[in-house]
Amino acid sequence: MTNPDWLEAAFERSLRVPEMLGSALAWYRDLEKLSVEGLARKLGCTVETLHWVSLCRKPKGAAFSEQVNQIAERFEIDAFKLSRLLRDMEEPEVPTEGRKPPDANDRAGDGDYLASFEESLPQTLDMERWANGLELEAIMRAFREQIGGSMRKEDKLRATIRQELLPLLKTRSQASKGAGVYHATEAQLKAVHEGHLFRGNVEAVYGSAVSHGTQALGITQLGIAAVGYGGSSGTFSQRLFRKDVTLQMDVPFKQAHEHIDRREPHSCQVLWSKDGLPRQAKRGIRTYAERAILVERLQAEWRMGLGNPLAYELITGFGYRGLMDASLEMLGNLIERHQKFVFVTDKLEHRGFLSLGHSLNTGEYAILETLEAYGEEILDGWHYDNEGLQKARAFVERYCPQVVMGLYRASNNSPPQLFYAHQEHVHFAVRVAMADSILLPEQGFPMLLDVAAMTCQSVFGEDGFQELVKDAQAEQPATPKEARRA
Repeated sequence: MTNPDWLEAAFERSLRVPEMLGSALAWYRDLEKLSVEGLARKLGCTVETLHWVSLCRKPKGAAFSEQVNQIAERFEIDAFKLSRLLRDMEEPEVPTEGRKPPDANDRAGDGDYLASFEESLPQTLDMERWANGLELEAIMRAFREQIGGSMRKEDKLRATIRQELLPLLKTRSQASKGAGVYHATEAQLKAVHEGHLFRGNVEAVYGSAVSHGTQALGITQLGIAAVGYGGSSGTFSQRLFRKDVTLQMDVPFKQAHEHIDRREPHSCQVLWSKDGLPRQAKRGIRTYAERAILVERLQAEWRMGLGNPLAYELITGFGYRGLMDASLEMLGNLIERHQKFVFVTDKLEHRGFLSLGHSLNTGEYAILETLEAYGEEILDGWHYDNEGLQKARAFVERYCPQVVMGLYRASNNSPPQLFYAHQEHVHFAVRVAMADSILLPEQGFPMLLDVAAMTCQSVFGEDGFQELVKDAQAEQPATPKEARRA
């Protein structure tokens, strides 16, 4: 099909019309520093198809999911990717006066509800259908029926995956060296407990960021806690003070006007937190600090962290060149000089990984692939300048093949976990994570990361931070207006 001559002009106009999908996609491209071609690749379509999609009205409200599915079907694009992209753009900034933030209850359509629960939302809201009191016999009967049916389906799927898919891990085109399924024995995990974990030879880090903002001043506190079973290895913090309005104004009206211009027009381009620091910058600095403390300040033989060690925000810098440069150097040291690390994610949302992981038995782990494909996706999708692209590509080509990802399951009662480790130490690395995870058999997640998170919260939590701010405010002398009121 030949595209009409007016298509590109119509596409350009859609970028400026808030009701059209093109405006939301333009906002996303600007936020993620993507080219039109990069966004098309992300959605799995051609640039011409992206132009047509941009001319659609923006999905919203209760019919959001239905509208997304109609667009996806009409233009043969991935509905999940489009929906996820648009949902990401719904995350509100701190609400400004006169602007109502998106309601979290609007984020799922009636179609999603019906498909998930096999009854419509109006049926759920019909009080005539609600039971009087706690009818235990009826409740248990419903539980047995639903749980029994789901378990039978899950067992069948699990058996199919174990028989047909797990053996293919070794021969996949993207398979890493040693890809496949392995089993950690009780003796191996006991040796990790006695020789490393309980001797304090493994340390974990966890970071947090809290904020306070007023018109004149924004404060960000970044805190990192490092712990091992030998005790706390240290807490580290940084505080950033951002001044939006100076107290000495030579030209008050001009500065007020410039301040408004700076705040309002760009609010749709950058997601700001309440301290005035862009969310991307805060996230990037915290992620960098977690890994830098792990590399530069800890002494244990093995180090444990949260998430992907080669985090997206570090390889791109989120547009902050200084963050990218520092991150690439620090991560190079982690991979090349230290090597003995394991990172575990706290959320496993990829349904393919979930299905593979649930097919594992207690004590099993699967080595999947290196981060080469992941790194290439970042290079293709992020809009670097020439020098930045050259640096990022050199990093990806040198270091991503050395890091592998995999899945493990600490017990049949816990969910699978996604982990990352160095290629040369992957088997011992996953045993470290698994040995720590069996200490929390219902969660199947490393206890050290939980302890680090609790330590970080107790030292650098929101409540304590806000109390410090209030105490500092209370110590300030009263303004003339406040003094007159007193």
